[in-house]
Amino acid sequence: MSNSAIILAAGDGKRMRSARPKVMCEVLEEPMIGWVLDSVSGAGISDENIGVIVGSGADIVKEYLAKRGGFRTFMQNERKGTGHAVMQAEEMLVKGDNVLVICGDSPFVNADTIAAALNEHTYCGNDVTVLTAELPDPADYGRIIRDSEGRFSGITEKKDCTLEELQITEINSGVYWFRAETLKEALPKLSDNNAGGEFYLTDTVGIILDNGGKAGTFKAADPGAVLGANTRADLLQLNIIAKMAVIGKLLEEGVEFVSTDGVIIGKNVTVGRDTKILPGTIIRGNTIIGENCVIGPNSLIENCKIGNGVILNNVQAYDSRVSDRVKAGPFVQLRPGTILHEGVKIGDFVEIKNSEIGVNTAVAHLTYVGDSDVGKGVNFGCGCVTANYDGINKYRTTIGDYAFIGCNTNLIAPVEIGENATTAAGSTITKSVPPDSLAVERAQTKIIDHWEKNSKRIKKA
Repeated sequence: MSNSAIILAAGDGKRMRSARPKVMCEVLEEPMIGWVLDSVSGAGISDENIGVIVGSGADIVKEYLAKRGGFRTFMQNERKGTGHAVMQAEEMLVKGDNVLVICGDSPFVNADTIAAALNEHTYCGNDVTVLTAELPDPADYGRIIRDSEGRFSGITEKKDCTLEELQITEINSGVYWFRAETLKEALPKLSDNNAGGEFYLTDTVGIILDNGGKAGTFKAADPGAVLGANTRADLLQLNIIAKMAVIGKLLEEGVEFVSTDGVIIGKNVTVGRDTKILPGTIIRGNTIIGENCVIGPNSLIENCKIGNGVILNNVQAYDSRVSDRVKAGPFVQLRPGTILHEGVKIGDFVEIKNSEIGVNTAVAHLTYVGDSDVGKGVNFGCGCVTANYDGINKYRTTIGDYAFIGCNTNLIAPVEIGENATTAAGSTITKSVPPDSLAVERAQTKIIDHWEKNSKRIKKA
C-alpha cells in the first residue's frame, strides 16, 4: 500500500494584499508550501504521490514546484471550498491507500506529527482522522464537535457555529488522513447549502459517520503546530515564532548570539558550537557552518559550506565553499562556484566568482576575481581585475603558487601566470607569464605639452 497526499494551494492571498498566491508567502525566507512539502516528504510520502491543488497564480506555484523536482498539479478554476478543491484530484484517491489532505499554508505541521496522526488513523481503523489542537483563542478555525459522551461527531466552520459552539477551544487544523476509497465515495455527497455557499471538506466527516464509517481525531502535542496565516500580521507572527524556534535550538547546541536583531536563520541551516552570529545576519538554504566562527554583522550566507574558525564580516556568499580559518570582509561578495581554501584572506570591496583560491592567498581590496584558478600563497595588490568576458565567451585565468599580482593589474583571460611570477603595477597582461619572471605590460607614456591651455575645461573656467 502506498500513501499519498493532496496539498491545498489554490488560495489567492487577498487578505495578504499580495500579487502572489498565499502559499508562496514566506516564513524564514522560504515559501510556506516549501515547509509543507518538506514535512509531507519527511513523513514518508514520495514526491510522485504528492498532488498540489493550484488556482490563482498557478504559474508561480508551478515554477516553484519545478525547482523542487516537480509534483503533480490539479487546477481549481473556481474557489468553491476545500471539498471542491479535493474533487479536482479525484484520480489520486486510489483504492486501498490512505491519503493525507493538508493546507499549503500550514508551515509548522511537521513530519513527526503527520506520521503520528497516520499511526493513530491506521491503529484505530478510522476512515477519517482529523488533526486537532486546543487553542485559547480559536479565532476563525472550525470547531471540533463531540457528542455527550465525548465522541467525535463532526466539524463546524466558524461562520456556521452557534454561540455555544463558538466557545469550543478544540479546533480543526485543516489536516486529515482519509481512507482514500471512503473519501472518494463521500465527495459527491457534499452540499454547498451553508453560510459560505461552498463545498466544505469538513462535511465529509458527517457523511462518513452517517454511512457507518469511523471517524477519529489526533490532538497535536504542540498547539503551535497548526498555526497558519491569512494576513500579513499572521505571517509576521509565524516568522517570529519560527525565528525564535531556530535560534532556541542553536542556543541549546552551543551557538552564541549577542543580539538577535535582524538575525534570520533558515530551518535547514547547521551551525557548529562556539560560533558567534552577529546582528543583521541572514543564513538560509542548506548552509553548514563549522565551529568557532564569527558570522556578521550584516552578512548573508546562502547554500554554503563554511569551515571552522572562519570570520565573515559584511559578506554575501552564495553556493560557495569556505575552508578553515578564512577571513573575509568587510563588503565582500562570494558568488556561486567560489572555493576558498584554508587561510585565505579576502579584504574589503572584493568580489570572487566561480573561482578557486589556494591556501593562504590574500586578495586584499578593491579586486574582482572571476573564472580563475589561483594557487597558494598568491598576493593580489589593490584594484586587480581578471577580465574573463569578451562580450561573447568567458575564459579562465590561471595563477601559479606564490605569484605576486601588482596593484591595478588587468589579467586578460585566457592567460596563465606562472609560479613565483610578478606582474608590475598598472600592467594589462595579455600574454602568459613564465614562472619566476616579471611582466611589465604598459602603454608608453605620451606627454602633450600645453594641454591645459587649449582644453575646453580651462576655456570654460
